[in-house]
Amino acid sequence: MALKYIDEAKIAGQKVIARFDFNVPIKNGKITDTTRVDSALPTIKYILDQGASKLIMMSHLGRPDGQINPKYSLNLVATYLAEKLGQDVVLTETAIDSSVKGIINLPKHKIILLENVRFHSEEEDNGADFAKTLASYGDIYVNDAFGTSHRKHASVYGITQFFKNNSYGGFLLKQEVVALMKITDNPTRPFMAIVGGAKIADKIKTLERLLVNVDALFIGGAMAYPFLKAQGKKVGKSLCSDGDYDLAKKILAQNSSSKIVLPIDHIIANSPEAAAGAVEVCKSVDIPDDMIGFDIGPETIKLYQQKLSAAKTVFWNGPMGMFENENFAKGTFEVARALANLNAFTLVGGGDSVSAVNKSGVASKISHISTGGGASLEFIEQGQLPGIQALKFGI
Repeated sequence: MALKYIDEAKIAGQKVIARFDFNVPIKNGKITDTTRVDSALPTIKYILDQGASKLIMMSHLGRPDGQINPKYSLNLVATYLAEKLGQDVVLTETAIDSSVKGIINLPKHKIILLENVRFHSEEEDNGADFAKTLASYGDIYVNDAFGTSHRKHASVYGITQFFKNNSYGGFLLKQEVVALMKITDNPTRPFMAIVGGAKIADKIKTLERLLVNVDALFIGGAMAYPFLKAQGKKVGKSLCSDGDYDLAKKILAQNSSSKIVLPIDHIIANSPEAAAGAVEVCKSVDIPDDMIGFDIGPETIKLYQQKLSAAKTVFWNGPMGMFENENFAKGTFEVARALANLNAFTLVGGGDSVSAVNKSGVASKISHISTGGGASLEFIEQGQLPGIQALKFGI
């Protein structure tokens, strides 16, 4: 069954309950990055423009662990949405208290935001009664929370059983699925992937899946050091756990390991706090015993740029070094610029990679920047996500 999107729904006069991902960063009482809310606005405006009688929105924020915690209230999100929409947005006290139906039934309230669904442990437990209560608020269900669609949570997964043939994906979810299918389903070749970050164990399934499909796999960040050590190279005091070393050996033993491209030089220091003057270029692939690798070196940058220049499809997840520190940011930023200059379909997924692309000023030149790091990785690993499967078939 094909996934249905909201432009196929008859919305006029209907109550629409929709799951969004408003899990925004908040600091000192302010939202510091509104991207996730902004990304949902096309779907929200479409539902309202199509004449929905009510729009009831759901989201989580942070990790309140099933407890009511004012720190994780959606109050700031409700205020921001009201400003962007030019309409009142009513925030309920909780997602399922006895007053919610009363608020929904009041004619003056058209847009309602349920308080953080993760204030209830039943959300993450996919509780059937909790899902049923949420479902009772609407006639149509819409999931536009791609970043949470890899979770079997009540507001993403369990709720769909109450909307047989009446569940739809939102526009953001559609963008994500269409973009990711360009990676998973017959990508235009050469297809190359860049994977960085700290631990192989966190991305082992992604690495194994990509190795089967890609023409080249570039590895950077601390993830590179276990691979180099497994090849018999010296990695000094660089991050390299026994578990990651064992995984690297296992991956390198596979026939497809010939596709892996590893750093040939490094930016090193004796600590992450080292002053700029104490940061060195290690011109060898071997790192001195008393030093730590923090970024790919200039020759590696050139190598990666040169090999990437032939790519027609590129997926990037994970930085090339500790880019939060400007002494170790060049590798990540240069890879971002290399992608921006390609005549190719480029997809960036994962919080750190997205942050790096934004900081390097080339975000507008990337074909697609995924809003869901974990979800995009799982989609590449599995070719599907529980929340999206539930939209198609129910549960």
